[in-house]
This record gives sequence, C-alpha cells and structure tokens, in this order.
Amino acid sequence: MNIPTGTIHSLTSDEQGTRALIDVDDSPVCLRCAAGKGCGAGLLTGTAKRRRVEVSVRTGLPVAAGDRVELVLATDRLLRASLISYGLPLLGALLGAGIAYLLALGDAAAALAAMAGIWAGWIVGRWQLDRGSCLQQFVPKIGRRLHTQESGS
Repeated sequence: MNIPTGTIHSLTSDEQGTRALIDVDDSPVCLRCAAGKGCGAGLLTGTAKRRRVEVSVRTGLPVAAGDRVELVLATDRLLRASLISYGLPLLGALLGAGIAYLLALGDAAAALAAMAGIWAGWIVGRWQLDRGSCLQQFVPKIGRRLHTQESGS
C-alpha cells in the first residue's frame, strides 16, 4: 500500500493544537484495489480527484501552506476503525442468523435475523464512532514534510 501524500492548503491553531487542511489525491493507494482485486476501494473512486481533509500536525513539525506532506495513521488505529465499520455489522449478522438457527425458525427468518443483525451492528458502530473521543483517534497526522511548493526542496 502506498503512503498517501497531499499539499497543505491552510493551517489553523487553537487550544487543541495545530490542524492543517490538506488536498489529497483521491486515486487508489493500493495497486490491488486499483485493479479491482482488493477491498473494492479502487472501484469506488473512479477517476483521480482531489479531496480536502483536516489532519493533526505534530508539535514541532515545521510546515506551511503549499508544502507537500505524507499522511500517516497508525496501523492499529486503521485496524480498529475497520473492525468497528465492518466487524460489528458482520458480528451482528452472524449472531442474528445463529440465534434464528438455534431457535429453528427456518431460512427466511435466519436471513431476516441476519439483516437485522447487520443493521444493529451498523447502529452500534455509528454510535461508537459518533463519540468524539473515539473518532479523534482516527484522524490522520502529518508524518513528514516532503517539499515546499515554492522552493521544491
């Protein structure tokens, strides 16, 4: 997987620290996904376009508007976000279908219970992610400055 890069559009600072608005290329970062053989992200993005995201800036990292930067998100955080987004609905589907099977309700009821489990897992995941303390840990950070737009260094 390639490391995403972008150009700093603007910087803001407040009591929570410094944040940057970054224009990131929205092209598939994984060659496998781009070929349609991965998770499917490459199929959904279509043509390359720019996306503006807000990221945290590490204390002491000298950056300015126009700088090219590398974005990072800790692997364990990415895994946790995936588990919340995909794992909870999957777990709900398995539990729903499993309960219907144990109660011998039949195939149609098992399918409906699985769909209800997916919905319930999605609701729990949304509730989890809507909490500010949870969502804040999934904000990417600037890993390093690549070069500035003006000087090219």
